[in-house]
Amino acid sequence: MRRGRENASARAPAVAGAFYPADADTLRREVSALLAAARPPDLPAPPKALIVPHAGYVYSGAVAAAAYALLRESCRTLRRVVLIGPSHRVPLAGIAVPGMPMGSPGMEGAYKDKFNVVAFAQDGTQKVYASR
Repeated sequence: MRRGRENASARAPAVAGAFYPADADTLRREVSALLAAARPPDLPAPPKALIVPHAGYVYSGAVAAAAYALLRESCRTLRRVVLIGPSHRVPLAGIAVPGMPMGSPGMEGAYKDKFNVVAFAQDGTQKVYASR
């Protein structure tokens, strides 16, 4: 958890030590090694979307690293990333939206863009669920 930022808060990692190392330096070394060993295919253009497994690194780390390695060059020009994931521990109908406090991964400093979270209903209707 990062410290020293006014009004900053971050949720503590829920499964550190179970599916990935709890120690930040060890985690950093493992992720770096997985990315260094990744050999993604050559593509004519950067991908518009990635579907990436996120089981423990021992199970899917090499596959995830190959997917993210596809972004090595294009990461400098990415303007926006949308992350969608499942709810593993709590059944829910609809979506769960985190508050994304400062200090969360990828949320350094102030928000760069205004955004809406849109809720889509089964009948096809949609409404703005939250805005920032």
